[in-house]
Amino acid sequence: MGGVHVRAHGAVPPERFVAALTDFGPGREEIFGESDPRNLTVHDRGETWAEVTEGSGAGRVWQRLRYDWSVPDVVTLDVLDSNAFGPGSRWTYRVESDGAGGCHVDLTIVRVPTTTKGRVLDVPLGLGGGAYFGRDLRRSLRRLESRSRTPS
Repeated sequence: MGGVHVRAHGAVPPERFVAALTDFGPGREEIFGESDPRNLTVHDRGETWAEVTEGSGAGRVWQRLRYDWSVPDVVTLDVLDSNAFGPGSRWTYRVESDGAGGCHVDLTIVRVPTTTKGRVLDVPLGLGGGAYFGRDLRRSLRRLESRSRTPS
């Protein structure tokens, strides 16, 4: 079982980040680059939760996730099924105001490999996952900031 913890700052309010993270409509990949729209299926959705399958391009890794944003400024993604990681795997985003109109995002990822692919991926993610997921989170925040500045 592996884990990663990263933190990033963005110049968007916490509610804007949470809204983007829980928006599964067109353009999601423009903010979250690893979310391939060809591998995105919303199975069911409620007011503060969604069950979604999403994955990266070329079918590298897909996960069926239960998103829950019922706790203010916290979004959890519990892995229900995957071609790499299984139950017990979870992504937890804690988003707080920076007091100046932006946000701090604290991301904790817990991985429970359940397949050969998952066990193989767990090794490099254990070694460089913090750098990889930190860079990815900062990139998503910059994209969201850029989109927020673009006139409608």
